[in-house]
Amino acid sequence: MDRGGVPGHHMRTLGAIRDCRTSKLGGHMLCCTTCGSTKISYNSCRNRHCPKCGGLAKELWIEDRKRELLPVRYQHLVFTIPHQINDLCRYNARFCYRLLFRTAWSTLDAFGRDPKWLGARIGATMVLHTWGQNLSLHPHVHCIVPSGGLGGQEWVEPKRGKAFLFPVKAMSKVFRGRFLTALRKAWLTKELVVPPGMPTKEKAIKEWCRKRWRQDWVVYAKPPFKGPDTVVEYLGRYTHKTAISNHRLVAMDEQNVTFQYKDYRQNGKRKLMTLNGLEFLRRFCQHILPSGFVRIRHYGILANVHKEKALMAARRSLDMPDPPPKEERKVRVKRLIEKLIDRGLDDCADCGAVDSLVRILIPPDARAPPKMKFNQAGV
Repeated sequence: MDRGGVPGHHMRTLGAIRDCRTSKLGGHMLCCTTCGSTKISYNSCRNRHCPKCGGLAKELWIEDRKRELLPVRYQHLVFTIPHQINDLCRYNARFCYRLLFRTAWSTLDAFGRDPKWLGARIGATMVLHTWGQNLSLHPHVHCIVPSGGLGGQEWVEPKRGKAFLFPVKAMSKVFRGRFLTALRKAWLTKELVVPPGMPTKEKAIKEWCRKRWRQDWVVYAKPPFKGPDTVVEYLGRYTHKTAISNHRLVAMDEQNVTFQYKDYRQNGKRKLMTLNGLEFLRRFCQHILPSGFVRIRHYGILANVHKEKALMAARRSLDMPDPPPKEERKVRVKRLIEKLIDRGLDDCADCGAVDSLVRILIPPDARAPPKMKFNQAGV
């Protein structure tokens, strides 16, 4: 249900971020049976748009991706749609972002299968970002693509032997054509919600699309990663990012929010921007994705349906050993948390006693945490 024109999933997300790691969500209290110290930890909201959550999910995801890395170069490409399409994205987020994924992948797949460039089945991991540094709407997908692909059961190296896998100018034209063709079809068949001020008549829609055809669309290729470890570093920075992180927030009062951003028009110079509270929330809400929308996707030989057999064939062709057996999730979570806090989960951070912590649950909305006392026997 909407409240004052605000979509329900926006309200749920904002409410979750507001209540994150507060007594509203409950939590637990850790009591040391040796020194008697107590510490309260409230539960996180686990909302994917929350800047305080996602750290553990990110580390688990990166570990899974490490198991899939091949001993080849990896290419980083970015597919961006023009800002003139932003209003359509606001009113048709699910359709436009799905189309962005689909056309970016179909473009890559077409070039990969073309014998002129590779003649093999490629794979890609794609991450949707919708924001610019100043929280403006800027939809684009980051793509991580292994340099090469499978031809049958054999690994095929790129034929060009150059820094970039495929020519970006040619890819941008194919990407533009496929995106606009599908967009125009959906627009003309009334599948889209048309924003105010945009054309609704067939002739005007076709003219609007023709103008977009005349624009240069951006497909940006960064230099290949130096090695698999560099790929993992990149994945850690980009996959689970939110529109704005807490460290960028500089000041806040009852009316305004001030945050730091990079101005890429001036070589990434750091600047401050102050917005009133409503405008800050409006910009932030632009980047709340539709419920259930998947923003990290795998395609081709890295798609879940093909991945196991395809990676096995690629490893054999590249004389690479299979990764060790995967640990159970519970074991992985415990290990990652202990690595993060640099001690055992049941060890006291104050006195260093091993296996001395007792965990007492705190229910949601509890007025006060329970009071616990321990004698020297730990009772």
